[in-house]
Amino acid sequence: MTATTVLTARALLLDMDGTLVNSDAVVERIWRRWAERHGLDGDEVMKVVHGRQGYASMAVLLPDRPMEQNHADNARMLAEETADMDGVVPVPGASEFLASLRGLPHALVTSADVALSTARMAAAGLGMPDVRVTAESVGASKPDPEGS
Repeated sequence: MTATTVLTARALLLDMDGTLVNSDAVVERIWRRWAERHGLDGDEVMKVVHGRQGYASMAVLLPDRPMEQNHADNARMLAEETADMDGVVPVPGASEFLASLRGLPHALVTSADVALSTARMAAAGLGMPDVRVTAESVGASKPDPEGS
């Protein structure tokens, strides 16, 4: 006999990168260049950056650096990431999954800003959920639960 699990929820909160969109190629390019400019090991940097806003990753990686520099670097890197869609693809099944959610409450919750999330979802050929929580929507980067 197979047990069935029933989950009760009022809405689904969906992350973008790694859940709906595979943007690893771009993230790797941008962050490895940043690591090289700062004399850091690219592999170690990659262990920190996924799922966080850029300035928060920089604060972890360069703890003595002024936060103003992190925010300035983050703005430049966001512009680079938004312009670079080479290799951005949908996660297998993402389009079908999003289609299955029509009529059900769901939101995109991402550390990306509006411009980057718009560009990546479009590059992956995915429709944008009606509700979106982006970097501009919160004061604290993931893993802080504010975005939920």
